[in-house]
Order: sequence, then C-alpha cells, then structure tokens
Amino acid sequence: MSFASTPVTRTMVLGLVGASIAASLFDIKHYFYISVGTHILQYRQTWRALIWQLCYTNSSEVLFAAMTLYNLRVVEQQWGSRKYASFILVSWLLTSIIPPLVLTAVLRPLSWGVFDFLPAGPTPIIFAILAQYHAMVPHTYQYKVALSTAAPTSNDDAAGVTFSDKSARYLMALQLALFQWPGSLLGAGVGWLVGHAWRSELLPGALTHWRVPGWVVGMRSQKSSDRFEGMRRRLESEGASTGAASGAQQQAGGDGNRRRTMGQQLLDEVRGAF
Repeated sequence: MSFASTPVTRTMVLGLVGASIAASLFDIKHYFYISVGTHILQYRQTWRALIWQLCYTNSSEVLFAAMTLYNLRVVEQQWGSRKYASFILVSWLLTSIIPPLVLTAVLRPLSWGVFDFLPAGPTPIIFAILAQYHAMVPHTYQYKVALSTAAPTSNDDAAGVTFSDKSARYLMALQLALFQWPGSLLGAGVGWLVGHAWRSELLPGALTHWRVPGWVVGMRSQKSSDRFEGMRRRLESEGASTGAASGAQQQAGGDGNRRRTMGQQLLDEVRGAF
C-alpha cells in the first residue's frame, strides 16, 4: 500500500534493485561504468552512454537510491503517473548523454586525464526528481541542532544548524552524490540542472510537453473511455424510459380505478365471490 497510486516509482525501485542484483550475479558490472580514456577514446564504446544508469555496482548505493526514490514518490502522486513517466524518460535521455560528453570534452582535458571515471547508477535521474521535489513540496516544520553545549539566552541566539522534515531526503541524495565522487558528483549536478531546466521550460517545447502514451502507465485509451461512457449513458436512458413507461401504466390503472363508481366496485367483488 505504500506504493499506492505510484506505479512508475514502484517499477523504478523494483527494476533498479533487480538490475543491480542481476549485474552482480552474472558478473557484468564492468559493462556499466564509463572510463573515458579506455571505453570512449580507445575502444569507441559509445553504447555505454545508454546503459550506465541502469544499475549500481555496490549494495550501499542500491539501498540509498531505493530509499530516496521511495521518499520522492510524492512527486508522482501530485503530477500523475503519465507526466511523471514522461519526465523520467526525458531526464534519462539528457542525463545519459550530457555527463559523458562534459567529462570527455571538458573536464578530462582540463584535469590532464585525472578526471576520467563516471560511475554507474541513475544518480542524475534521482537528482532531477529531487529538483522537482525541492520546488513543489514545502517543509512542514523546522528544527535546530545546537553546536554548543552552552545554554543560550534565547531560542534565536542558539548557535546551530537548522533542518526541516525534508532534510533526511536531501541527506540521502547527497550521500549518493558523494559515494564515488567526483564522477557521481558530476552526474548529480547535471541531473539537478536538467530537473530545474525542465520545470522552468528552458528545454525545447517538444521535450517539456511530450507525454508517453496512456497505456504505458496503465491508463485506458480515450476511445475505450468514450465507448464505455456511451454505453453507460445509453443504459441510463433506457432505464429512465422503462421506469417512465411503468409509471405511466400504473398511473393509468389508478386513474381507471378512480373513474369507476363505488357500486361498480362492490358489484365486482360480489361476482368474484360467486
């Protein structure tokens, strides 16, 4: 019941956990991360850009990613599954291409080949969702963690760090960004920017307003809905006409009884007795 009305989030969590376990069982984890010098420049394995976000390569990242996706399911609940799935696919397309491109063309040359590694996992997609959560969902309460043991003169003078009920979600996502930094941090930053660009409609309109077909998320087609709606209205009209006809017959019978005299009705009763 925790995934009620969030089929896309449920599919993402189960798919991520299943894919990560399968990659470990079949010993194919080495296909999912990207080393620019080896995989892109030497062997031209550009297909890795399409699969590097399908799974994680260690259990800690899988755990934190699953918990973060679960906690961000409120975005799907507010948007609806169709819009949410469309956003996920657009974010996956952009974040699959931009981080490897930036790493290959900019960061690796500037770092003299030191910055060469991009870890596996959908951290960019999670941060794109987190950007929507940050903009959409207000905090319910705030609290302050004191940094000093000295008693403050007032609540406002207390030295500390202020948190909110949303802070735990941000901290779990931050842990994902720092697991295999600087590569994971690059993916997280790109995902955050893509999420805000999508929300601010800075992306091309075809990407912002595109929606997946309704059947992808289990929605009935408009033609099917219209057919069932027409059937429902026809049955209602037939029921109403049948009820009206029955009422008219009963009323006609009652009027006929009222038009007969008392003597005729008594005579009918006597005839029936004999």
